[in-house]
Amino acid sequence: METIKVKFINDQRSGNPRFRGFFHGVGVIIREQGIRGTYQGVTATILKQGSNQAMRFYVMETCKDYYRGGDPTKPVPKLIVGLFGGLAGAVSVFGNTPIDVVKTRMQGLEAAKYKNTFDCFLKIWKNEGPRAFYKGTVPRLSRVCLDVAITFMIYDSFMELFEKIWK
Repeated sequence: METIKVKFINDQRSGNPRFRGFFHGVGVIIREQGIRGTYQGVTATILKQGSNQAMRFYVMETCKDYYRGGDPTKPVPKLIVGLFGGLAGAVSVFGNTPIDVVKTRMQGLEAAKYKNTFDCFLKIWKNEGPRAFYKGTVPRLSRVCLDVAITFMIYDSFMELFEKIWK
C-alpha cells in the first residue's frame, strides 16, 4: 500500500496524470511493472518503519522512566505523555528521514533507475550529496510530532483500560 500510495502521489503531481482511480492505477502498475511494481521499496519501508517504532518507544519509555524518578507505579499525566510523544516523533524524524527519502525514491515512478535500496542510497549520496537525505524534514517534523503525541496519548489510555480489565 505504501508503494502504491507513493506512485499515486507522483502520478497526480505529473503534468499528465494517468491513474483514473485506485483499481485503474494498480492495474496500470501491474501491467507495466508486474507485481514487483507494487512491492518496490519494501526493504526500505521495513527499515523505515522498524527504526521509527524502535526510536519512538525507546524515547517515550526513557522519558517516562525519567519522569517517574524510579517509581514505576507513579502515573504520567496525559499532557506529559503528549509532550514526550512529540519529542519521540522529532527524534524519529531526524533519525530516519534519510531512509524515508530512499524509500520514497524506491517507490516512485522513476524507481526503475535504482537496482535496489543500497544502490538508491549511493546514487542520492553521489549525485545530490548528504543534504538530499533531509529533504522534506520540516513539513514531516510538524506532522509527525503531533501525530506521535496523539498516538501515544491514546496508546497510554488503552493500556490503562487493559490493565483495569486484565489485572
